[in-house]
Amino acid sequence: MANITKKVSWSSRGDDSARGEATPLLNGTEEVKYTRQPSGGSIFHIGRLSTVDLEEEITSEEDSVRTRPKEIPHNEKLLSLKYESLDYDNIENQLFLEEERRMSHMNFRCLEISRWVVCGLIGVLTGLIACFIDVVVEQLAGKKYSIIKENIEKFTEVGGLSISLLLWAVLNSALVMVGSIIVAFFEPIAAGSGIPQIKCYLNGVKIPRVVRLKTLMVKVCGVICSVAGGLAVGKEGPMIHSGAVVAAGVSQGRSTSLKRDFKIFEYFRRDTEKRDFVSAGAAAGVSAAFGAPVGGVLFSLEEGASFWNQMLTWRIFFASMISTFTLNFFLSIYNGHPGNLSYPGLINFGSFDNDKLNYTLYEIPLFILMGAVGGLLGALFNFLNYWLTIFRIRYVHRPCLQVMEAMLVSAVTATVSFTMIYFSNDCQPLPGPPEKTQEDNHLQLFCADGEYNSMASAFFNTPERSVISLFHSPPGSYNPLTLGVFTLTYFFLACWTYGLAVSAGVFIPSLLIGAAWGRLFGILLTYIPSISSPTWADPGKYALIGAAAQLGGIVRMTLSLTVIMVEATGNVTYGLPIMLALMTAKIVGDYFAEGLYDIHIKLQSVPFLHWDAPATSHWLTAREVMSSPVTCFSRVEKVGTIVDVLSNTSTNHNGFPVVIQDAASDEPGKICGLILRSQLIVLLKHKVFVERARSRLSQRKLQLKDFRDAYPRFPPIQSIHVSQDERECMMDLSEFMNATPYTVPQETSLPRVFKLFRALGLRHLLVVDSENRVVGLVTRKDLARYHLGKHGLEELQLAQT
Repeated sequence: MANITKKVSWSSRGDDSARGEATPLLNGTEEVKYTRQPSGGSIFHIGRLSTVDLEEEITSEEDSVRTRPKEIPHNEKLLSLKYESLDYDNIENQLFLEEERRMSHMNFRCLEISRWVVCGLIGVLTGLIACFIDVVVEQLAGKKYSIIKENIEKFTEVGGLSISLLLWAVLNSALVMVGSIIVAFFEPIAAGSGIPQIKCYLNGVKIPRVVRLKTLMVKVCGVICSVAGGLAVGKEGPMIHSGAVVAAGVSQGRSTSLKRDFKIFEYFRRDTEKRDFVSAGAAAGVSAAFGAPVGGVLFSLEEGASFWNQMLTWRIFFASMISTFTLNFFLSIYNGHPGNLSYPGLINFGSFDNDKLNYTLYEIPLFILMGAVGGLLGALFNFLNYWLTIFRIRYVHRPCLQVMEAMLVSAVTATVSFTMIYFSNDCQPLPGPPEKTQEDNHLQLFCADGEYNSMASAFFNTPERSVISLFHSPPGSYNPLTLGVFTLTYFFLACWTYGLAVSAGVFIPSLLIGAAWGRLFGILLTYIPSISSPTWADPGKYALIGAAAQLGGIVRMTLSLTVIMVEATGNVTYGLPIMLALMTAKIVGDYFAEGLYDIHIKLQSVPFLHWDAPATSHWLTAREVMSSPVTCFSRVEKVGTIVDVLSNTSTNHNGFPVVIQDAASDEPGKICGLILRSQLIVLLKHKVFVERARSRLSQRKLQLKDFRDAYPRFPPIQSIHVSQDERECMMDLSEFMNATPYTVPQETSLPRVFKLFRALGLRHLLVVDSENRVVGLVTRKDLARYHLGKHGLEELQLAQT
């Protein structure tokens, strides 16, 4: 392993020094020393990265300056100090097989109907949440801008505009403060758009609290406050997270937060089913945000789901359609036109006139050039945000500091906006009566009567309206200097804003930045002497291509974003230019930096598995990447031994091989099954002991329903009382273990192990020798720690944060 770059120190999993530190258990008590040797105690130790505390790297001098970094402040209060995997593989034990045998054809048909019903409910609820967010943001923002507008008009004549600036900054800061406080103090996982977290969840990583009801409530309230508070954010991104939370809740037929069980959809209480519904929820969120049901399905496929099947596609499309229809229907009632279904999404870019905005073959190179510019600007955005996020992780990890930073950004945004409007002399005539919809927030300021300040229509508005204005304002509405200054300013404001402790998305700010420089590009083309065609004169189409290129350069989506833009504009004419711009933006951007979501996934130290193993990893074998030695159980195991193993925090894994041990030999036992920590906890809770079964003390036979009722919040082992007499009892694991776990020979190459693990959505993969004896266990972290870096194959360490 000479050419692996070792980023951090090595240690062996079985080294006493690695176990010596007392680690807090789930209930806050200290670690109980576990002295029993695992069944595979004689297994040689493969070089293995230990999980260390970042605090060990800080010297005493630095400790006074730097505090312990925390990517997710809730980590120490949750079930684990590290990320765990979800169980996407069905546990085919005797209980599962018996239940399947009892189910008739009609039962399976009813289950399929139930899946469609759940997807319909997901669509309806996601659409209602989107409608609620839209209405409340419009009311709050409208009220805020009308108050500030009256104040500015009042003080423009008599002097004292500094009071207007102060009012604007105070109103923004107050709204953002509320949104930031509920996120930072009550539910930090609700910060940001939530797309990286949902992407990780669908990849198979258990992100704590990501699909809780409390997270949804904080997300909705937070995004209302941040958008109404004038930050450079959009409300579309968080809709994806909101849809995913709705899906995770509805599909379980109960609320663990409210402690209410409706006794429906009990069959779906497992990670495999829940994952599929969360995919549908994410797609419904995109559909509600942009009025793009097909785009939602493709987004879930391209950016979200790591596992997919054909039947799932139709159900997800159904959820997306219902979501768009629900939002459409209720917004038509709100706008006083019941039944007029012309409000498909939170943002509708409006329809482009085909006659005015057609394009020619000669413009194709220009669209490709715009894509390259979008890729470069996107890479710069991601690079700056990467270092800013590292700074926040190190220094701005306390909730009070996070709230103060959010208020500072809000005040600075208001101040910069006001300053730009104040010093701008770009005056344009007021639009006529047909365009009165946008007239509400037009500021006259120092312009003549009948004119308005053009900079104000970009800054003094919600980002969605600003995007529409840049797309559809007639030629001459903006001068180049205004657009250039706005692009530069908003670029840095949006970069600073993404990553704050507020619920906010990056979709709309990216579109707004791109629309601004795209329109500028279109205006500058008219200055070229040889170009006098009216086709070139309308900058609206260049604003559209620029918006797509900029968003593609930041988030690196291609297929789904093309369809979303086409559906949101209602015009398929620009399908090819948008696709060319997005592909170019992705190619150019990937050369310099990763996509924004991938960067944030890495910064949170999430063991995310990409589609393929690193290209140069074929020489690594399962023996070199596995964790060893492995703690194994016998078919009939002593209860006290099981309790001790589960109580020992140095036992990292949540799966334990069940082996047939030869009493006369010290060799590892032969594999006969695999049992999970969650299963053992349920068995201990129900006291499924051999002695109780013999004495007929058990009231009934344990069923799969008992395991589903305990899902997903299995009680910690410390909450289960086992008396001294019960510790001497025996537990038969034969009926409950997965008797056919996936195994690989120890000489299997890393890419083959990776492909099997990734494609089947496994949590544990057993490594066996030629005689089927357990020699190690491969988990997600064992595979995710290898990646291709600048210096070849690198091996990273997951820090305990």
